[in-house]
Formats: sequence, structure tokens, C-alpha cells
Amino acid sequence: DLLSIKHGSMKHFRFIAVALLTFIFASSTCGVEKDNTNNEQGEKFPPVETREPNSNYKPAFEGQTRIDGAKTNTEYQVRIIASNLTKPWGITPLPDGRLLITEKRGALRIANTDGSLSEPILGFPEVDDRSQGGLLDVAPSPNFDSDRIIYFTLAERTNEGSLTAVGKGRLADDESKIEAFEIIFRAIPYFDNSMHFGSRIVFDKDGNIFVSTGERSDLATRPKAQLLDNGYGKVIHITANGKPVATNPFINTSNALPEIYSYGHRNPQGLAIHPVTNELWMSEMGPRGGDELNLIESGKNYGWATITYGIEYNGNPVGDGITQHDDMEQPIYYWDPVLSPSGMTFYTSNIIPEWQNNLFIGGLNSKHIARLIIVDNKVVGEERLLTDEDQRIRDVTDHKDGSLYAITDEGRLYKIGK
Repeated sequence: DLLSIKHGSMKHFRFIAVALLTFIFASSTCGVEKDNTNNEQGEKFPPVETREPNSNYKPAFEGQTRIDGAKTNTEYQVRIIASNLTKPWGITPLPDGRLLITEKRGALRIANTDGSLSEPILGFPEVDDRSQGGLLDVAPSPNFDSDRIIYFTLAERTNEGSLTAVGKGRLADDESKIEAFEIIFRAIPYFDNSMHFGSRIVFDKDGNIFVSTGERSDLATRPKAQLLDNGYGKVIHITANGKPVATNPFINTSNALPEIYSYGHRNPQGLAIHPVTNELWMSEMGPRGGDELNLIESGKNYGWATITYGIEYNGNPVGDGITQHDDMEQPIYYWDPVLSPSGMTFYTSNIIPEWQNNLFIGGLNSKHIARLIIVDNKVVGEERLLTDEDQRIRDVTDHKDGSLYAITDEGRLYKIGK
């Protein structure tokens, strides 16, 4: 199954030629001032979102929402290279370029970049794969070539309920199973539903792990996102063995979980580290509106459920209906109506030069990939990719071959690039 979408046309070429001649003429007569007001790409486009917002909330600063649109000028292709995955959730490359893909039911698949798939690889404890749970994200050890260890997040299911857990195991030499799987962190306490687990996992430059957790989508658990005695609605920072990182902000705070790095989150399903600055970025689902892109800093409070740009699903305000509060962080960017953001990645290649260091976020009910151009920690342009595919984009990953690879809830694996 092959779908190719080529960008660029003779009409566009003629436009560029005319624009170039105009530029040369203007330069020879009165000089030209370069226009960088639209995402450093030149041509201006209106914001990609045209629907009415759910609320009448106003942004805290210019450009916090509905920024100018952007358009990729480089030709690229979108290919469906597999369509028989079973509810995939996480995707990331191995050092050899093959792709690790989790399936919610509790299986790992290995995909080649031509779309050929391994048989399901098992060896995991029981997962709560109802609703939003299951076997979730995946990341190979930084030393995978020598230790063959793979890290996972999952919704662990017990008689007490379920929670977001981090585990690790060894990929067998014949790649038939995961050996000696063990849980190294649990976002306590257990709770009996199957909603808002987070839960992305990324390694930092020191080999430690960041994990995002959700606040479990219940009015009883929601306030826990603002408390430090639990693992709900947090970014967790642990070593490769599951211990708190020594520099964590609350490691010496009485009654606080020492693994906590930041708090006040709702359901963060995207984490990525900027390839140049090493800063941690996160996408976070709001309620009706108020999906967020946050720059995560140690010890900071990101506000849920005290402040938000979203409203309750029944139309009422969340809490006091405020969007700003002292000592709570503002999102770098937000969406209303929602993007429904899941996994995300920065593009590190120069094969499509205008994408370099851009952020790509999978949208679920919005059914597209959001490309965000970020300059000086501000979003300056937004583009929508794969809008004609009618797929819930669950995760997207950067690859050393210069392509993006994306998985969808419907079971597709896409290759996006040259």
C-alpha cells in the first residue's frame, strides 16, 4: 500500500521566479529588508485553526495560540509501509535503524524501515489494556548494543487497581521474547480506572530517564496533580535502575516523592528533548480546549487543575475558571479546540532543511501531525501534515535516515520524508 504526496508545482516555481526577479529589481533601486515575521520561512499564511474556540479565554502573551501558518516547500513523500499493527502506542528506533513498536495488548514488534514486521514479542506482566491503558511507551537503553536492555512504560494491573509503571527487560538474542522483565518504578497509588496514564519515556544526556504520568481522569484524583506525595500528573526523573536522580528538586522535601521533577500536569503523552539545547519539552492533553506545549523545568508547577485554557466536557469552567496564577507556569503554546496531542519528536536531520529542529506532534482526534517551528522557545509557525489520511496519530519518531515514522491507532505505520 503506497501513498505518495508530492509538494511543489510548476505554478509554485513560476511564483518563486517572479518573486526573485522582483527582489533583484528592488535591491538595485532602494534596498530590501528581509521579512522574518512568519517563522523564518518568508511567505505568510493564516493560522491553521479556523474553528471557534470552546472558551473566551485570552492568551497570556502574543503568539501563545493560533500562530501564523507555515508550509513545507521541500518535496517529500508520505508512504504507508505497514497497516497490520494492533493498536500500536509507542515507536522509537534501535541503534541499527530498525523500529521498536509497542502494542497496547502487551506485545512488542520490531519493524524494518520497509514496513516488514516481526512476530509479536512477549514477556511482559499483565497490563490493564482497557481504554487508555496497556503496554505503552518504549525506549532502548543507551547501551543497547552491549546490554540489549529495553525500557517500557505500562499500565500495570493488580487487584488494587492500576497505575503507570516503568519496567525494563532484555531482548533475547533470537528476538523471540523479553527476558527477566522487572518493574523499576510505580506512580503510586493504585486506582481502579483505565484513564490518563501519561506516559512517555525519554533518556537524558546523562543516561537518566524522564517519564510523564497522568492524573487518572477522575474528580477524586485530579487534585493529586498539585500534591507532591503521589505520582499523579507528574514528570518523573529516575536513574536507569529506577532510583531518584540525586539533583531532583524535591529529594529533600518532607513527604514528597523524591522521583518528582515537575508537577501540575493532566495527561501528558508527549516528551522530547531538544537536540540543540537539551531542554525537555512536553505535550499535554487538556479537557475541552487547553491542550498545551510546555517547556519543562525542574521543580516547576504547570497548573492543572488550578489554571487551564480548557473547560469541562459539560461546558462548565474548570475550578475557578482562571488561566493564570502566581508560581504556576504558562504553556509555551496551547490549542483550543484541541489537537489531542500524543507522542512527539524533534526532527534532527538536514535532509529536509526547513524541518531541522522543528517539533512534530501526533494528533489523535484532530487526525494530523502538527509541525511547530520554534525560535527562542516560542512557537512562530504551525503546519498540519497527513490531514487527508483520517488517522489518529498516536506517536511519531525521528530517524537517522532523515525520515519521520508515525503510528496510528488504526494500525498503520507511515514513513514521511524524501
